[in-house]
Amino acid sequence: MSKPQPLNHTREQITALDKDLLALLARRRELSLAVARSKEVDIRPIRDTQREKELLARLVKQGREQGLDAHYVISLYQSIIEDSVLNQQAYLQGRANPDTQKQQYCVAYLGARGSYSYLAANRYCDRRQVDMLDLGCKSFDEIVQAVESGHADYGFLPIENTSSGSINEVYDVLQHTSLAIVGETTIEVGHCLLAKAGSSINEIKTVYAHPQPISQCSRYLSLHPEFKLEYCSSSAEAMEKVIESDDPTVAAIGSVEGGALYQLEAIAQELANQKVNQSRFIVVARKAIAVPEQLPAKSTLIMATGQKPGALVEALLVLKAHNLNMSKLESRPIPGTPWEEMFYLDLDANLSSDSMQAALKELERITRFIKVLGCYPCETVNPTQLSNSQLMIEPDTSRAEHLGETIPDSDSETNKQLRYSKKYKQAATRITCGQLEIGDAHFGAIALISLPQDSSLYSQKAKLLKEAGFQAVVLEGLSRQQDATANIIEFKKALHQFDLECIISVEHETELKLAKEQASILLVTGKQMSNKALLKRIGSLHIPVILERNTMANVQEFLEAAESILEQGNQQLILCESGVRTFNDSVMPSLDLAALVDIKAMSHLPILINPSYASTADTLPSHAKAAKQLSADGLILNFSSTTDSFSDELTAYGELLRSLYQ
Repeated sequence: MSKPQPLNHTREQITALDKDLLALLARRRELSLAVARSKEVDIRPIRDTQREKELLARLVKQGREQGLDAHYVISLYQSIIEDSVLNQQAYLQGRANPDTQKQQYCVAYLGARGSYSYLAANRYCDRRQVDMLDLGCKSFDEIVQAVESGHADYGFLPIENTSSGSINEVYDVLQHTSLAIVGETTIEVGHCLLAKAGSSINEIKTVYAHPQPISQCSRYLSLHPEFKLEYCSSSAEAMEKVIESDDPTVAAIGSVEGGALYQLEAIAQELANQKVNQSRFIVVARKAIAVPEQLPAKSTLIMATGQKPGALVEALLVLKAHNLNMSKLESRPIPGTPWEEMFYLDLDANLSSDSMQAALKELERITRFIKVLGCYPCETVNPTQLSNSQLMIEPDTSRAEHLGETIPDSDSETNKQLRYSKKYKQAATRITCGQLEIGDAHFGAIALISLPQDSSLYSQKAKLLKEAGFQAVVLEGLSRQQDATANIIEFKKALHQFDLECIISVEHETELKLAKEQASILLVTGKQMSNKALLKRIGSLHIPVILERNTMANVQEFLEAAESILEQGNQQLILCESGVRTFNDSVMPSLDLAALVDIKAMSHLPILINPSYASTADTLPSHAKAAKQLSADGLILNFSSTTDSFSDELTAYGELLRSLYQ
């Protein structure tokens, strides 16, 4: 056996390769800007997704020839493509607004250096290769005043977070300013527990943090009731308090990068409730900007509708008529006008487009007030994906023949059903939607509520469900609800106010249209499990789906129905076991825990248990606990329509969930 070369020599070679890689990446970025210059001349869109797919497919093939895993190649080049797209956008945006171009910008943000707002502002300026003169502020009002007065060129305001939702104080500030939104940026928020060097987590008694990180890390903090929480105006202030304190028992919640500026070490990481935790910031300036037509753009509006039934729906139908996609809808009270609200809308459209201008004219006619807050380039770059067949490693037939194995024919029934099986994907699938996480050791709690409901109780019920431990609500019975669209929007608004995801049950094929427009997740009921046409339509949607087992279907038929959805491209699928009817029980189904065990053994898909129809009040706790022990990924609990029953069930279900979470 030959002696390996010295470790130092190997490290020197790696260092040299890293230097070459960085030089090549820099050269590639320069070439991408040359592409942007070409697109400026012939007015072509920034992104060509078909070419991106062809590029990735070719690179995956070439990578395999070099022994590189397909997912590694995809992940690497998705980051490279995102960088290229954002740099091309920044270049074209600068060319379209030459009067705003400077070598240095004064930027107002919340907190001091090291805060998340500072990190977002720094990234925004780095992307545009300009120097940042930072101006830390103590409040959102102070940020706006700094820009309005001319002391700052830009202001950075956090508008929403994937874990804690919208930041209402910023929406309230936007009601009263003449500033325009001119940009956005999104950063990964990696919350850590930061303390002085040498500190131990066992010593910590007091934690300083901004209210938003406290909300986003609520699950972690609930595991440490010994922590005393002290609220601060920013993450930077929290870190300053730790570094200025002589007490070794204090810590702050912040980022690793921010902590480094204050010589603080991370003694616990990944504190956020969600694994993917991002914050979106908007950029405000005194003057609006022009957005080139080949750039993906967002337009943000603020409007007040009339005080009459269906007024909001009427406004939203205008957007639909002009084929405008609304990516955000937020409501806030109008100060001094009780029970009236102002609505904020993000539309995926350029303000100068014909469809946008036509929609604005109609909205001006039917609303009491409407104002454009800004049009700006969209900086959300959705990664280009390859099909599963392109990502799969082709089988090595020579090795299989040597081992005496049989290679299934690509058109065989076995291969058709591999999408749901562990042969197709060994790792457990996890579905994340807001604060609801299901699968891969994550257990979700979902409430099932039948319509119609008293609309005056929407917010109260949502608040109580959140406090009881639920993360989402299924609404069923659309056909029984008068003015279903308006009521669903109202109920959904109440749910989102308390970070509850809205799941809509599709009991009839005609309900799919409304459900897919309003729901975060669809639930296909058991009686639609064999509706192949409906399953194919749902499989083509880009929205998580819960598929309920028909009470007369066996496990194989259930999984075949799941395959009908998966083969259309939608991989965000959750199964639901609600019970099976036997010849000995014609009244109520029996909860099939054996099917749960079988499906978990065969499939990577997460599976929920809905014991509501197969369990009595006496047997429900034992059935739910048994399902949890058998690795069920979540629970759906049914609530009665009457207010009195709801209260009693809420108490019982809350106790049950607490016992399951322990």
